Amino acid sequence: MRILLLGATGYLGGHVEERLRALPGVRLLRGGRAPVDDHEIDLATITTDALTEQLGRAAPDAVVNCAGTAAGTTVGLAAVNSRGPAVLCEALRAAAPEARLVHLGSAAEYGPRGVGERTAEDAPARPVTPYGATKLAGTLAVLESPIDALVLRVTDPVGPGAPPAALPGRLTAELSRALAHTPHGTLRVGDLTAHRDFVDVRDVARAVALALALPGRLPRLLNIGSGRAAPVRDLTHGLADAAGFTGAVEEAPAPAGRSAAVPWQCSDVTAAEWELGWRPRFTLRESLAALWAADGAPLLAR
Repeated sequence: MRILLLGATGYLGGHVEERLRALPGVRLLRGGRAPVDDHEIDLATITTDALTEQLGRAAPDAVVNCAGTAAGTTVGLAAVNSRGPAVLCEALRAAAPEARLVHLGSAAEYGPRGVGERTAEDAPARPVTPYGATKLAGTLAVLESPIDALVLRVTDPVGPGAPPAALPGRLTAELSRALAHTPHGTLRVGDLTAHRDFVDVRDVARAVALALALPGRLPRLLNIGSGRAAPVRDLTHGLADAAGFTGAVEEAPAPAGRSAAVPWQCSDVTAAEWELGWRPRFTLRESLAALWAADGAPLLAR
């Protein structure tokens, strides 16, 4: 199987690449802006005709779109998260109409939900941030396309290689700095009362592999998460425990933002279990231990 992976340099994309390269019979091609990419594809700017030409050269049996951004201006977010998937679907329809597209969406597309609620795929999407809104637009472009395509709507990923812009990666760097002091320094954090559905990034990569391998048409939208909500405080203290941190954790109210607007996030992953035979394997504790071992300990040793 020839698989074209878009966004391999990102957090999710890197883990998806590692998973797919380990599969027998897979010829993996990368599309992006890095010098090592097989095809130069920037979904934020490429035209439909140019992408159609690139896809014709790649001749993929399947395409995985991990390209996306959570930071930047609304215009920048829309270019990658909204325009990109729309152009990709149009180009695939012209160049490789039989290829399957697996597109990674975000649980931020759902918006606020009631405390204690597990959100299923048929719940209305009411995003409250530009990121969630632009990701939803990209998801709708995929869902409305006539090609063989599905969206994996991912909750908050955690695990090795977490980017510094996201909370797990930022906490890892801050813990490394605090551990450099004797006695250990103070870890200052914002409001930790929000609940999030943390899913291991390696479990996400496994879901992508299953979505590519299964024959026949699959549901157009599947949630990928842990299926449980954990306080952000659990993530913070769990990572501190993994690091052996014995200093103080000072929590302060955070400015109004996504956490304040969406205090609870929990996805119903029953459909993914039923359709893909997938369920999360890693606990939050295991994900945090792997994150610290991969990123925190080497940083501390420098």
